[in-house]
Order: sequence, then structure tokens, then C-alpha cells
Amino acid sequence: MDAHLDLEKLGREAEGAIAATKEPEDLERIRRHYLGRRGVLAGLTARLPQIDAPERPEYGQRLNALRDRLIQAIDDKEASLRLRATSTRLDAEKIDVTLPGRRRRLGRRHILGRTLQEVQDIFLGMGFEIVEGPEVESEEFNFERLNMPRDHPARDAQDSFYITDDLLLRTQSTAVDARIMIGRPPPMRVLTTGRCYRRDASDPTHMPIFHQVDGFMVGERITMADLKGVLAAFARQFFGPATATKFVPSYFPFTEPSAETLVSFRGTWMELGGCGMFHPRVLEVAGLDPERYSAFAFGWGVERPAMVRYGIPDLRLFWENDLRFLGQF
Repeated sequence: MDAHLDLEKLGREAEGAIAATKEPEDLERIRRHYLGRRGVLAGLTARLPQIDAPERPEYGQRLNALRDRLIQAIDDKEASLRLRATSTRLDAEKIDVTLPGRRRRLGRRHILGRTLQEVQDIFLGMGFEIVEGPEVESEEFNFERLNMPRDHPARDAQDSFYITDDLLLRTQSTAVDARIMIGRPPPMRVLTTGRCYRRDASDPTHMPIFHQVDGFMVGERITMADLKGVLAAFARQFFGPATATKFVPSYFPFTEPSAETLVSFRGTWMELGGCGMFHPRVLEVAGLDPERYSAFAFGWGVERPAMVRYGIPDLRLFWENDLRFLGQF
């Protein structure tokens, strides 16, 4: 009977330890202690041959019953701990349905991207073809085919980022014009757009990266009057129907005559960009007869019109990705 009393006491101790358990890891240690291959009950089972023969069957039955009790107690406790963990997680993740909803913030195109798209749409309406070209360009197309041979002083204003002795990041999208004209029969109306690069220090009006719009028209009897009409029509559509346009003499190696385009906006004159008639040499190297064909060209940055139109004081704001700024447009 002492053995029977020992089993009863052992059962109460084990059930008390199971009931007091708070963590699954502690419960697993209790299971191994009592029910494992080298646990307490396994040790008692191994001692069965030492029990007196008349008492051995009853002892074995009580040992099996104790094992079943502990298995059930551990299973119940495990289920209780799992339920508590689930309840705790649900409490942490519960949603207060009385709170107001969270409105999703919709994205939008960058102000420069939208400005560039608007410029393209205006020129598409005037019959221009939109063309993009490589940003990594050769000196031949970036300079030499645009009447800027090596050591030409105009290159000083277009100091760029060289990749090799001959390859550089393009300083102007006019380089695409030189490519497009080769092998194409006139007439042509082309607008090229994209990023350009110059080694300018970053300040409120300069960045080493900028976006440029460049267009040209090639055909018979193309004159400065055609150029003025196209740019005046653009200015009225982009800045407003009351916008005035004027041209002042200037110099560019690849145009002759050359001019700067100015537009009136909010009571002041703003320089839009350069323009002029393509120099005969530019047409010759493209395989076009300058005696038969003439062409005008124009080009300007996208950032400056956007800054003037929307009252943006600092060019660097375009690149800072500040949602407080971008969300205004």
C-alpha cells in the first residue's frame, strides 16, 4: 500500500505543477520530467518486477491510470495556454470599428513629368513627332555635327561628365536632332525630350541634371517666320492666350541667325530658350542639301518654365522628394 500512496502523492504533485504552469516551455519540461523516456513514470514502470507478485497487477493498473491522468492534464493545460495566447493576440490586433477610416493617399506624376507631358501634347497637336535618344552620347553627335569642333570655345559652357575620351553624358538634347536627320527625307517635324547633364554646381537655379525640350523642322522654304509662329503658338497654349512673345539676337554655333525666345508672364519677360535657323554645315553633315532645304531649331529647359508658371523659387526642390512640396501640384 505504501507504493499506492506514493503514486497518489506523485499524481497530486504533478497535477499541481501542471496547473501552476504559465508558459508552453515550462509545460514541455514537466511532460518530459514525468512522461519522458527517462521520466519518473518510466522509472516506476521499470521497478515493477520488484513489487510483490500479489500487488503487482493492481500497481501496474494504477501506474497506467496515473499516466493517463497526467497526459490528459497536460493536454488540457496546453489547450488552455494556446487559447490564452490566441486571446492575447486578438486583443492586441483588434480593430476599433468606431474609429474613422484611413483615407488612402493616391500617388501622382511628378510636376516635371506632368510639365514635360503637357509640352509634348502641345507639339503633338502641331504635327511634331516625339523622339527620344541616348543619354550617353559621342562627341561627334553632341558637338561636332552641331558645328562645334574640338577646341571650339562654345564647349566651355557645356562641360560634361565623360565616360571615355569620346563618350559623355549628353549636354543637350539637340544631339538627338543630329541623329534623326541622317537618312530621313524631309519634311521633318521632330521634338526630342529627356535628361541632359552638365557639370554645374548645385544652387537655386542650376543642377548637374536637367530636362530639355528640343525641336526642329526641316523642309523647303522653312523660314524664321515659321519658327516664330510655332513658338508663339506654344507660348499661348502653355502660359495662357494673352502671352506675348519676342525674340532678341543671340549666338549658337549650330544656328544662324540665332535668337533667344522671351515670353511675357505675370507682368515680366522670361527667357524661354534659344532658337534659330540650322547652320548650313549642320544640314550638310546630315546629308541634306542646304541649297534646297532649310530648317529651324529651338530648345529650352523644362524646369525653368515650371518654376515660373508655379512660382517655385528653388530648382533643388524638384529633386528633394519632399511630399509637402510635391503634394502642392
